[in-house]
Amino acid sequence: MTQPSAHISVLLPEVLGVLGDLDGKLVVDGTFGAGGYSRAFLSRGAHVIAFDRDSRVKPYVEALEGEFPGRFHWVNRCFSEMKEGLADLGHASCAAIVLDIGVSSMQLDEAERGFSFMRDGPLDMRMSTEGRSAADIVNDDDKDDIAHLIWLYGEEHKSRGIAAAIVRRREERPFERTLDLAEVVERALGGRRGAPVHPATRTFQGLRIAVNDELGELEAALAAAETLLKPGGVLAVVTFHSLEDRIVKTFFNDRAGKVSGGSRYAPPTEKPLPALYTLITPKAVAASDAETAANPRARSAKLRAMRRTDVPVPAAVASAKEKPGWRHRL
Repeated sequence: MTQPSAHISVLLPEVLGVLGDLDGKLVVDGTFGAGGYSRAFLSRGAHVIAFDRDSRVKPYVEALEGEFPGRFHWVNRCFSEMKEGLADLGHASCAAIVLDIGVSSMQLDEAERGFSFMRDGPLDMRMSTEGRSAADIVNDDDKDDIAHLIWLYGEEHKSRGIAAAIVRRREERPFERTLDLAEVVERALGGRRGAPVHPATRTFQGLRIAVNDELGELEAALAAAETLLKPGGVLAVVTFHSLEDRIVKTFFNDRAGKVSGGSRYAPPTEKPLPALYTLITPKAVAASDAETAANPRARSAKLRAMRRTDVPVPAAVASAKEKPGWRHRL
């Protein structure tokens, strides 16, 4: 595992800018990773409760616990469970919630985690050690289900051909390694042909999102934030691809009292909700040229932030959280 100092937090100055003064405030870092955001918040006087379902972040956790005793706590749970996690620590509210969505650089760099098609490793992709792996999906699911998740979560228009190629190959032997799957997808799409993006990019994205229920986790976390944030509290979300950003943008506009046209990931809103938030960023904030030059991962990053008002969450909205309407489970 790389050392904490090697991790680069994306859009960190911009995130700190929307949060404002943090001295003495309780901040939830919903996606701890290597702890870059948490360290920055702690350095500005905040008390931080960080969530991460990946137990392999413990070396980073221990470093912050030693450096900021009494002001930092880590909860080994999904960020969708932040309300329960805070309650276990005796907190019912907080001043800010920050989410850095998607797979971390740390996970991509570890071949044994199976996230990358550029490094050979077990075909896993789980952010925790529980649940089905990517290998389970491609080896066991039927062709139509594989095609659907690659299309829906990977936005791969040639998903049916890829799924057919996967099913044909698994009849010979099961998939176990990342490069094996990447090669099959590449052949199904006719090879690279000088393309700047690897042909397996969308397929791997689709599998990773499905394995970890990333969009469902995001929806649940956004809903939980409404009941956790104090009036004046800030919700800041950094996304890295269009699926996440559409969900966040639609949610933010709805909660700011705007009428949404909806998408295939979120239903349209017939009439605006009472303004539960005010937008801090009317448009998404992108990384600067200097940051993208130093950290290529920042190229696709977008920050959206809004501030909680003192309007109570309507009963209809609160009850809908029990059965989220945006999930697309297979």
